[in-house]
Amino acid sequence: MTDIVPAEIDSYAESHTTPPGDLLSSLAEETKATLSAPQMLTGAVEGRFLQFLVYATGARRILELGTFSGYSSISMAAALPEGGRIDTCEVEETHATVARRYIEEAGYSDRIHIHMGPAIESIESLDGEFDFVFIDADKQNYVNYYEAVLPRLSARGLIAADNTLWSGRVLDASDESEGTEAIRAFNEHVLADERVVSVMLTVRDGVTLIRRT
Repeated sequence: MTDIVPAEIDSYAESHTTPPGDLLSSLAEETKATLSAPQMLTGAVEGRFLQFLVYATGARRILELGTFSGYSSISMAAALPEGGRIDTCEVEETHATVARRYIEEAGYSDRIHIHMGPAIESIESLDGEFDFVFIDADKQNYVNYYEAVLPRLSARGLIAADNTLWSGRVLDASDESEGTEAIRAFNEHVLADERVVSVMLTVRDGVTLIRRT
């Protein structure tokens, strides 16, 4: 992942954010040391940002598409109100194995539930509405995920879509790779959708917040 803000600014922001604690620090270290594509790790600033969103909205029912090693799930779970629940979807058992271990160690096994398999199928298997949806799975399906969850948002529900600046590659007209084209298509799809209001933030690799009008 290429920094979209200067590295020293990114470091300054992290150093002036409440630290994540020993468990998440250990999770980050293990992820970087043992899993492929460690750049997918949510990280301290975005993890705390997601936690703030859950706290501020009072979200009780959260859907996460893309568990990876569990950093974002654990971060959000810390802000859940009593009786809250996170359904998180993952396709790689290697990732889920790490996530389960840390979720249990954090004491959140009762509120974080990992669903294995294609996320679209997992969404269809779940009942009810979602107060907060975090989209951070395969980029080629972002539009499909968006269309699947938008009708399922609660009255004041939010969607947060990660990686929407794609290391700045969305601005590179010569980049026609599948991932870049998928993110561009998603960004334009959301912008043109009169059903929603959105704001794109330069948090880490770009986070777009979306709500229904």
